[in-house]
Amino acid sequence: MELICIGLSHQTAPQDVRGRLALEKQGQMELLQRLAQAPTEALLISTCNRVELYVMSPDTAQSAHRAREELSRVGGAETLSHLYEHHGAGALEHLFRVASSLESMVLGEAQILGQVKESFELGQSVGAVRGGLTRVCAAAFTCAKRARNETAIGRAATSMASAAVALATKVFDQLSDKTAVVIGAGEMGELAAKHLKQAKIGRLIITNRTLARAQALAEKLEGATARPLEDLSALLKEADVVVCVTGAQEPLLTKENVGAVGRARRFRPLFLVDLSVPRNIAPEVSELDWVTSFNVDDIQKFVEKNAAARAEGAQQAGVIVIQEVSRFIQDRAVREGVPVLARLRQRAEQIAKAEVEKTLAAMGDGLTEKQRKSIEAMGRAIVNKLLHEPTAKLRAVGPEKEDSHRLAGAAAELFGLIDEPAPNPSEPEGPTAAVAHGGKR
Repeated sequence: MELICIGLSHQTAPQDVRGRLALEKQGQMELLQRLAQAPTEALLISTCNRVELYVMSPDTAQSAHRAREELSRVGGAETLSHLYEHHGAGALEHLFRVASSLESMVLGEAQILGQVKESFELGQSVGAVRGGLTRVCAAAFTCAKRARNETAIGRAATSMASAAVALATKVFDQLSDKTAVVIGAGEMGELAAKHLKQAKIGRLIITNRTLARAQALAEKLEGATARPLEDLSALLKEADVVVCVTGAQEPLLTKENVGAVGRARRFRPLFLVDLSVPRNIAPEVSELDWVTSFNVDDIQKFVEKNAAARAEGAQQAGVIVIQEVSRFIQDRAVREGVPVLARLRQRAEQIAKAEVEKTLAAMGDGLTEKQRKSIEAMGRAIVNKLLHEPTAKLRAVGPEKEDSHRLAGAAAELFGLIDEPAPNPSEPEGPTAAVAHGGKR
């Protein structure tokens, strides 16, 4: 059973192609059920940035062909030219990198691990993910957890809006008892408001030159309220954090109008972030000793510093991925390679025993005890010599190498052992058990 991955992502396909492959949950379930006919297993990861099918199958060529057919049926023939394909260890590494957010548009994003887990649960619910893919996914989750816990990949803000909120959390110990005002309800204003909600701001107010737009944004954000821009003076008295991002050509906040509210707010600290170009907050505002103010240039330096930290974290996370792929392959080799040897020996012993008994029966009662034992010994010797070479090969590569899994799989297929259960280890060894110990007792 080998793992393959066939799919496309923001790195290989434009948004409209990715969009055509976006299936509703019912469609995803039906696709998985069509692909995962026993013993084949299937997992579908579908997000706005990637659609990937992971298939574990004894016939990878046929499974890959079927996966491509399914994707082209949903997304059209054009889909095929955007697909990538990974096999074996390459497919494992790709899944581990996806779960660890190393293949994400925003390096270190936290959402992708949750999306992979949802895909796993959906696959399990329809019987498409069983023993093999369950172990693969469990290892991918472990890898992602290590990448986040042991590196800085997910700890640093990479957008202007998230960086502004990250700076606010540095100024205040916590935001849960603070009031934030976002001035501007455009795309950047919405992003800033969302990051403030994620940072668990206590109270969020949206204000905009067009009140209806502020109200529309506030309705998207649970608990947020909208106020007219004419209330700016009152809002400055209430706010602890102000994020300003509008298209105004002149500063909305000046030293005069900000300074005018100082006494009313008892000079309580005020954190201002200006994400606008040109500036919406006059430089002189920072001269007020109870005001902390950052502009676009300040935020950009912070983002660049964080991006460098994430890049370093990504390198470290890449090493973790390689370690975890290697660990998984070793574990699988131990788990699958040894049973193949046991099954191979069991099969050979059964054949030898049957042939010896047939020979003895044909020769009748005229044999002496010594002659009977000689014929039985000959049966054991044939089994030992026949299995010596494959046993030595499997043991020579050892479980630490991927070749062990490849050879074990080849042996299982050649001798027809794939669907044969492993012998019970608690059962006593048969007359030719010495084969498993290198032909010696």
